[in-house]
Amino acid sequence: MTETLVSSASREVRIGFNCPFVIIGERINPTGRKILAAEMSKGDYSRVEADALAQVEAGAHMLDVNAGIPLADEPAILAEAVKLVQSVTDVPLSIDSSIVAALESGLSVYEGKALVNSVTGEEERLESVLPLVAKHGAAVVAISNDETGISEDPDVRFEVAKKIVQRAADHGIPAGDVVVDPLVMPIGAINTAGKQVMHIVRRLREELKVNTTCGASNVSFGLPNRNGINSAFLTMAIGAGLTSAITNPLHSEVMQAVLGADVMMGNDPDCSNWIRKYREPAAEGEARGRGGRRRRRRAN
Repeated sequence: MTETLVSSASREVRIGFNCPFVIIGERINPTGRKILAAEMSKGDYSRVEADALAQVEAGAHMLDVNAGIPLADEPAILAEAVKLVQSVTDVPLSIDSSIVAALESGLSVYEGKALVNSVTGEEERLESVLPLVAKHGAAVVAISNDETGISEDPDVRFEVAKKIVQRAADHGIPAGDVVVDPLVMPIGAINTAGKQVMHIVRRLREELKVNTTCGASNVSFGLPNRNGINSAFLTMAIGAGLTSAITNPLHSEVMQAVLGADVMMGNDPDCSNWIRKYREPAAEGEARGRGGRRRRRRAN
């Protein structure tokens, strides 16, 4: 089965059908975070460092790094953020920008094999991003929209994804290095959004045999108890074949849903990750007491 290998200087992460689900931490993104945007614009990366460490501590396997700040020098800021995050943690990174020059800047300082976020099916984007991905030997997120926008028909989105995979191959990028984002729409606005994603994810797995990712929290936009919706969505999407997601690992409900789905999909052998995370520690002195009683019985 297809595996996508990404790496830092010292750690590898595999995204795959028979691998544990990969959580890509979403927090290093100034969009909608005015304080973070202001700090990054001024060269203050203390919050970036704190977010990186907190997400890894919470269980993120990778981190998405975005520096999309209006009127700022995004290429320079993204490169600094990438260097800073790689200096404090060893997880692989997703280098995230809509500006090709910023992607180039981030990749130029990256140590390892990055995930580039992202390319779409638009001709201009294909011809500017794919050569960059090939040049740096990276993997890439393929977003399933093109010049016509985002179709509500999942089969149309599948065809866009298929086109991107084929064009990537023309640049020497194997299908294993293309991670498709089927595009998650807000289910509060489009009632069939969840069913659309499940449909296209199954086709992507069974027909294109590519790995998948998404911005999972998009599904709950505008709804109360967003973590409950996100958790339900991720459990079902993993069952349909989703292999990674960009989401917030600081939400315990989401992490529990992912770990539970890994158990149910057979991707957590002997439930070892689940047990390690949730087993209650023995009460102080309990294990020692039991051992002592056993020794006394043997002595008799």
